[in-house]
Amino acid sequence: MPIRFYFLFLATTLLLLFYPGEHPFLQIIAYNRDLFIQEELNHTYELHPIPVIDEKTTPYITAGGVYVVELASFTPLYQKNEHIHFFPASTTKIITALVASELYRPDEVITVETVTSEGQVMGLQPGERITAENLLYGALVHSGNDAAFVLADHFGYNSFVERMNTKAQELGMADSSFTNPAGFDDVGQLTSPYDLALAGRALIQNPYLKKMVGTKEIVISDVDYSTFYRLSNVNKLLGEIQGLGGLKTGKTEQAGENLVSFYKHDGHDYIIVVMRSEDRFSDTTALVDWIISSVQYIIPEIQSTQ
Repeated sequence: MPIRFYFLFLATTLLLLFYPGEHPFLQIIAYNRDLFIQEELNHTYELHPIPVIDEKTTPYITAGGVYVVELASFTPLYQKNEHIHFFPASTTKIITALVASELYRPDEVITVETVTSEGQVMGLQPGERITAENLLYGALVHSGNDAAFVLADHFGYNSFVERMNTKAQELGMADSSFTNPAGFDDVGQLTSPYDLALAGRALIQNPYLKKMVGTKEIVISDVDYSTFYRLSNVNKLLGEIQGLGGLKTGKTEQAGENLVSFYKHDGHDYIIVVMRSEDRFSDTTALVDWIISSVQYIIPEIQSTQ
């Protein structure tokens, strides 16, 4: 470029910087600068309520492992052996449902190939055609082991179980491993109260599955409307405790009684996990009562930087 261009550019720049008059361009710069500074001074920051626990009260709990967490901040409120390994039993189906909901469309038709009759089942029959959505209702509401196995078999059993473990890793469930989709006891089928809280949070964040676990009773059918199933939720607290919206039960001889619950109270959401309990429903009820009586929130004043 010619030297004259650089000279004119430098002269114009110096003029704008040091010109003592009210140049329009300088006024625009000054106005925008002052406006930006004023907006920063007037900016307010919203602070969320902080849970505070009255430590004078302690609930009586029979469970070997417990984890109660406030959902918005994932602040732990009550902990007991939260990272100890326990058998998950049918709480496994939380992960099964998360994986199946990613693999299948709700209206995808699945043909039942083989079925299991072990433990809690819907009563599916080989050759039956049923939607993925209705199988998910069977697994989550009725805790049907046969529904969980059909969902896994249709994709490829080993590949599905591998996906379950991948999903657990994605959720940060470092204490967990899975060998089957239903929750049958196995030395490699393990989880912890903390990990189940992570899994429960992931399910609640899925509106499609959240609706299912909050269903107390439903009648579904196969695609030909030849077989109907009345599914009743195993969780007897659903409909008895106001604010409790599911989430998943589990029970085997080695696991004891497990229960993952989603609970809403006074504008706040919680996940309550009890594992290896002698009475999962009584333990959960005690924890709900404890939340109501012992957990309060401090609402910080909104501070301004002005």
